[in-house]
Amino acid sequence: MMISKLSRQLIEFYDKISSWEDSVVKESGLSPAQMHTIEVIGHRDNMRMKELAERLAITTGTLTVSVDKLEQKGFVVRKPHASDRRSWLVVLTEKGKDVFEQHHKFHDEFTAEIAAELSNDEVEMVSALLDKIIGRM
Repeated sequence: MMISKLSRQLIEFYDKISSWEDSVVKESGLSPAQMHTIEVIGHRDNMRMKELAERLAITTGTLTVSVDKLEQKGFVVRKPHASDRRSWLVVLTEKGKDVFEQHHKFHDEFTAEIAAELSNDEVEMVSALLDKIIGRM
C-alpha cells in the first residue's frame, strides 16, 4: 500500500518538475535535452565527448548531433584534448556559460520555493533521503 502511494507521489513530483523545467527551458530557445547537456558541462567545466555521452546516458553518435547543434547556436565549442590526441573536449562558450548560470539560478529558486514550507530539519531529512535513494540508482 505505501509503495503504491509513494509511486504515485514520485510520478506526480516528476511531472511537476518536468512541467516547470519545460517552461523554463522553452524561454531559452533550447530543447530540454540541449539544456541538460549544457547543464552537465556547466557543472563539470570541460568534458570529453565520451564522458559527456556516458553522463547523459546516450550514444556518442547522438551526442555528436546534439553538440553540432549547440555549436551552431554558439553555446559550446569543441577543443582538442591536451594530452589525448584522440579525444575532444566540449567547452561552454560565454553564451553557454550565461545560459547555464541563468538556468542554475532558476533551479536554486525552484528549490527554495519547494523548501519554503519546510523547517531546516525537514530540509536536511529530505536531502539525506534523496542521497540515500540516489546512491541506490
